[in-house]
Amino acid sequence: MGLDRDLLDAVRDLDEHELRRLHILTRTRLEASGAVAAGEDLPDVSIRSQMIKCGKDSCTTCPHGPYWYAYWREDGKRRSRYLGRLLDED
Repeated sequence: MGLDRDLLDAVRDLDEHELRRLHILTRTRLEASGAVAAGEDLPDVSIRSQMIKCGKDSCTTCPHGPYWYAYWREDGKRRSRYLGRLLDED
């Protein structure tokens, strides 16, 4: 399930103070749901853009993108999550 485009735009417009408050809120919600134990460190996440080939023989515009992905390590394995085209390269 993707994030709502309006929500993403609103987050982009937040200043540093508002982003810190949002971080505290999301951390508290994760702890309350049991997804993260209180005091547990969240994994270090890197966010990268990638140009992706679609694999279609007839495509003349490959690669496509940029598409954004989050990468982190969990239980000794490298994990990733597709984020979409949500970040603008300014």
